[in-house]
Amino acid sequence: MATQPSIITRDVDKIAAQTGNIYQSVVIISKRARQIAINLKEELNNKLAEFATTVDNLEEVFENREQIEISKFYERLPKPTTTALEEFMEGKIMYRQRTEEPKPEA
Repeated sequence: MATQPSIITRDVDKIAAQTGNIYQSVVIISKRARQIAINLKEELNNKLAEFATTVDNLEEVFENREQIEISKFYERLPKPTTTALEEFMEGKIMYRQRTEEPKPEA
């Protein structure tokens, strides 16, 4: 059993309280989670690129212990959605709502 389970019951009213609408809150959280995921992926790819080899033969590919350790480290990190939700609940995410301009009448 993991020390911190990834599935936790959340209070929907607390999530919706900041924007007044649960759907707007979910959109904000999902966009932030996507940003976090992209950053983590770029970071991981940059670190793994150091170990890239230009070998054409599959038999010559070998496992690199450092590469495995880096991959395991990133696997243990909290999921981007969890991080984004925590940031949102702590008020660390800055967002603005788009306002619609009135359409000119013809």
